[in-house]
Amino acid sequence: MKFRAKIVDGACLNHFTRISNMIAKLAKTCTLRISPDKLNFILCDKLANGGVSMWCELEQENFFNEFQMEGVSAENNEIYLELTSENLSRALKTAQNARALKIKLTNKHFPCLTVSVELLSMSSSSRIVTHDIPIKVIPRKLWKDLQEPVVPDPDFFSFCLPFLRLCKILNLQVIEANLDGELNLKIETELVCVTTHFKDLGNPPLASESTHEDRNVEHMAEVHIDIRKLLQFLAGQQVNPTKALCNIVNNKMVHFDLLHEDVSLQYFIPALS
Repeated sequence: MKFRAKIVDGACLNHFTRISNMIAKLAKTCTLRISPDKLNFILCDKLANGGVSMWCELEQENFFNEFQMEGVSAENNEIYLELTSENLSRALKTAQNARALKIKLTNKHFPCLTVSVELLSMSSSSRIVTHDIPIKVIPRKLWKDLQEPVVPDPDFFSFCLPFLRLCKILNLQVIEANLDGELNLKIETELVCVTTHFKDLGNPPLASESTHEDRNVEHMAEVHIDIRKLLQFLAGQQVNPTKALCNIVNNKMVHFDLLHEDVSLQYFIPALS
């Protein structure tokens, strides 16, 4: 297996750093999937056990000036690495105003992802700061557990940027919505129930296809979720999406899909049992 990549564009480097910071806030450890065209940051806790799942995808050509990799074989041209997210985030923090960033798969008594940052000194000469991030190479037999999560046929789809902004100031417990573009946020306690209403959010084309023609568009799908998991997701946002979608599978899960021209992030929160 081989992997090496280089970023020299400052805007791309800053964007990649923000994505790394976001991943560090969302997952203590994650899987980095390297393929010829893409990088993926993956968290696959089992939803049935109350864990969240994450699938973040980057098109490598939008970030890297140089990108070379060889997977485990010609038939399985991929590499899966487990790493501590914060270690990568800390390494990239030294790359502010860097001339270049290099990332390479190495073996220095233990498998490493070596991050080399080329910095300018006061004398205009460059100096190199190197970080060796310990990793675990994930064997081929475990790859099947690290594939993109399958979204069950949802009971609701909607564009939800206004909803995501407001969630940051609410102690949300219940999300309910319908195919008519209505979405409600509820706080329920023994003493009070407060609801915030959104209308005319819009639905993606998929929501109006034939599979949904027999549904009552005013019927509310709802999901009760752990507020801490939602707040962790919102606090971790470092990349402003151009589009945000919320998919609800009634009483089972909520799926957020944040889209940017260079990166996409899917985040799955299970319903409370």
